[in-house]
Amino acid sequence: MRHLFTKTASLAAVAMLAFTAAQPAQATQSRQGARDAAVAPAYFEMTDITRSTFIVKLVEEREINHARDLVNGETTERPHVVGRIVKRPADYNPRWNFHYDPQTVQFFDVGIEVCDATIPYVEDHLDEAGGPFLPGNIFCPWTSTLVREVPAP
Repeated sequence: MRHLFTKTASLAAVAMLAFTAAQPAQATQSRQGARDAAVAPAYFEMTDITRSTFIVKLVEEREINHARDLVNGETTERPHVVGRIVKRPADYNPRWNFHYDPQTVQFFDVGIEVCDATIPYVEDHLDEAGGPFLPGNIFCPWTSTLVREVPAP
């Protein structure tokens, strides 16, 4: 019975995370029609416990401002990156065969274990992502840290 409860709780947590990650993208679509000028994307280098680096593209003004506050030491709240990964390289992040969907990137304090992994581990197990490993392709490295803002490619 405990095993069933654990599986059910894990699935519920993943569903909540996926719903939370999907909301900003939906909100963006409705707001973008009302905005005349789009926010210019911003790019940030992040690292994790392995010291591997990864470039994150941000397109939401709120998330861009928060990322800049983190990099400049103006906040320590929600320091870690979460979002849905896309299983193909991006021109701004050529070292890796995956990248975050910019519409889904957010920041968090504490995440659930099912979406935690290191950057190299995701690369090495990319074919498994979306199943039991990183359900919904949600990636939330608990040791992620933004290092600096980088120029657009």
